[in-house]
Amino acid sequence: MFRALLGIIIAAESLLRCQTARVVHDWDIGYLTVNRDGYISRRAIGVNGQLPIPPVYATKGDTLVINVHNSLDSPTTIHTHGLLEKGTSYMDGAGQITQCGIPPGENFTYEINADQAGTFWMHGHYKHQNVDGLRTPLVIYDTEPPVLDYDEDKLVFLEEWYGTEFNVRMADVLNPLIPFQPQPSFPYGLINGINGNDTAPITFVPGRKYRFRVINMSSTEWFKFSLPGHKLQIIEADGTDSMPHTVDGLDLGPGQRYSVVVTAHDTDAYNYQYNATLYADFNPLLPGMNPRHYLGLIEYKKGAPVKTIAPTADSQYVWSDDILLKARDRQPLLSVDKTFDWTFTTKKNSKNVTTSILDEIPFQPPLVPPLFSAFSMGDLALNETIYGPQTRAHVLRLGEVVEIILHNPSALYHAMHLHGHAFQVTEYGPSGTPANNTTLPVPIRKFTDWPMRRDTFVVRAYEYAKVRFYADNPGVWLFHCHMDVHFSMGMAVTFVEAPDVLQKQQTIPQALIDMCHRQGIVTSGNGAGNAGFNLTGLPPVPS
Repeated sequence: MFRALLGIIIAAESLLRCQTARVVHDWDIGYLTVNRDGYISRRAIGVNGQLPIPPVYATKGDTLVINVHNSLDSPTTIHTHGLLEKGTSYMDGAGQITQCGIPPGENFTYEINADQAGTFWMHGHYKHQNVDGLRTPLVIYDTEPPVLDYDEDKLVFLEEWYGTEFNVRMADVLNPLIPFQPQPSFPYGLINGINGNDTAPITFVPGRKYRFRVINMSSTEWFKFSLPGHKLQIIEADGTDSMPHTVDGLDLGPGQRYSVVVTAHDTDAYNYQYNATLYADFNPLLPGMNPRHYLGLIEYKKGAPVKTIAPTADSQYVWSDDILLKARDRQPLLSVDKTFDWTFTTKKNSKNVTTSILDEIPFQPPLVPPLFSAFSMGDLALNETIYGPQTRAHVLRLGEVVEIILHNPSALYHAMHLHGHAFQVTEYGPSGTPANNTTLPVPIRKFTDWPMRRDTFVVRAYEYAKVRFYADNPGVWLFHCHMDVHFSMGMAVTFVEAPDVLQKQQTIPQALIDMCHRQGIVTSGNGAGNAGFNLTGLPPVPS
């Protein structure tokens, strides 16, 4: 069918884009004062004086052009979360990894090949500006029919919102005089950019089928999303199509996305409520604060009575689960060439500051963005040493299949995001023992048939997880926890992928090089900006 409004939109846009194939947005990134949660007014970061930032739409095959002017008092960048940037690694937007930040008062244009279809988002990737508002959905429509037919697209983007700016909260986390962890903060939930209880109704027409694109754009907390009285058929996760899989609700970690098809009832006799619950299992459970429940209206007919669905215990609900999803393209399990086996840890350094560690020492960006080192160091770019120890660089050869095993023997959760790739989620299992010994260990669970691919996956408390990806995308790619506090504390590594091939196939745009030079940032040499293995000038490795 692929009928009704979506089909009309895509047909019309296809005709237009056959001529232009360029979707252009002018973004003036600046500060504004907002009251988003209905309680606290504070400074935030928006675009063109707006927050929420309007969603961005394109069609597969388009070129997405974002003309950025930086009106902030610090540098900024934009990352297209979930787009692989094949052949354009320098457009990934990871600050001080693939580019220098855009300086205050200056301009830069991102040209991004929209060669994937699905549900993505865009956000700041410099000094965690996404936490303060610099984030918005990105939807790329497909030109092929979906796995399940539907009549209309609906977008639901979820955020948590704190009453103070990220750098203020982070100062408490890194303050050696404050015991770690600081007192927990309890953010409010936003649905489509405003307080969750004030969001406009979602209209349904009896008998129609709706594709809900649901995005968790939060920086720390999880969301559960459901439409009681309606089943959800998952058809996409993180930009990868899945075989249809029916659930009662979605459980989304920071950075994760789903598309589900929902069939409306045959009658408009009743309206219904949908539920978005903001929660953090690693914070104290306090009624009305953690979790926070938000109810919105599914409106079949104005004024119709709301049919209340009796609450169902979480344990009886069927929630989304990576292991049970199957990739639509039926890609078989990859055979492993190289394995990384890491354990999440926290450690106090010599200054009594708590750091988060994925691979031996906490991550810090080098003086030269590692993508620039990979381009400029010739054969030495294949040697991990030249990037500097705190870059946590791991060089991959083209065509290698990489397995990452992550152990989490703690009560914290981690939402791990890989730039430049989607990985097969292959296994979960128990790792460590809860301190109170009241939680039964989870069983080892493995994929069946065709493992699902995601770019963001959750390693839960006292569990391990295994993922695999194919090193087919030359560039420098961050792998980090998408809980921004953990990332800021050092929970990240970089994969330097096929630098020998990168040097032959890509060229860094001169505008990116010039932008670094205007800030006094060196654009060649090793991580310290020197020749060979001389890393003089890099900060000392924290002890």
